[in-house]
Amino acid sequence: MSLAARGSNTVLLNKSRLKYCIFFHALLFFVMLAKLTSDILDRLDIFVLEIEELEVPSPLWWEYVWAGSLLTSFLGLSAARGNKVREMQKYMIAILVFAILPLLYCFAYYFSDVWEFATMDKSVELDEADIFIWRGYPYGVFWYAFCFVGFQVHGFTLYFAYNLVKVWKARTATRKFQ
Repeated sequence: MSLAARGSNTVLLNKSRLKYCIFFHALLFFVMLAKLTSDILDRLDIFVLEIEELEVPSPLWWEYVWAGSLLTSFLGLSAARGNKVREMQKYMIAILVFAILPLLYCFAYYFSDVWEFATMDKSVELDEADIFIWRGYPYGVFWYAFCFVGFQVHGFTLYFAYNLVKVWKARTATRKFQ
């Protein structure tokens, strides 16, 4: 197989995988949107008894920033469609700033609760511990699960985007050399 054919297969494969990552990013967005719905409805002064009864904790700033990171997907899809190196690099930076940094903040913010829960003596009841509990479960553990999936999705997103940039730059260098 020629180098050009291998490069073309690599581009197609990485574009496809990048689109899957963006799809999973969108799925995570809907999970976050479900969490933010209570706060959004409160801000719009809309009362829904069933949602209010869930007593969903107020969101922190990072949750809105991370939810906004879905908008960067349009930049990534546009860059992939047009084989645009600069646009893909901007997308990678946007994912770092608006998706990964908020998740790192979340990870650090809930670390003490998760650590206390993980190292808690089995004889101690959750209600007696100094950790935030929601619906009978440690709240930080929910966010750690979200972060775990988010780090994977965004890590693979950056990996596939980087591979595309690398191949596109190699093609451009080859064309300039010829």
